[in-house]
Amino acid sequence: MLRCENLLKEIGKNISKIRKAKNISQEKLAEKVELHRNQIGRIERGEINVPIYTLYKIAEKLGVSSSDILPF
Repeated sequence: MLRCENLLKEIGKNISKIRKAKNISQEKLAEKVELHRNQIGRIERGEINVPIYTLYKIAEKLGVSSSDILPF
């Protein structure tokens, strides 16, 4: 079972990888999701635990399934 810190880092890594593959900046993603750019950076580094709805919105704005972001 993944520890919380590892889970957050895996989620962040997945978001970052997808975002970069789609050539979307953190600032542009933040704008689409209605978050501050710093929040996207903190999410991608696994520094904060975000609500499931926020992860859903990130996946939606990246054009992927939530299961593409979640490592389980």
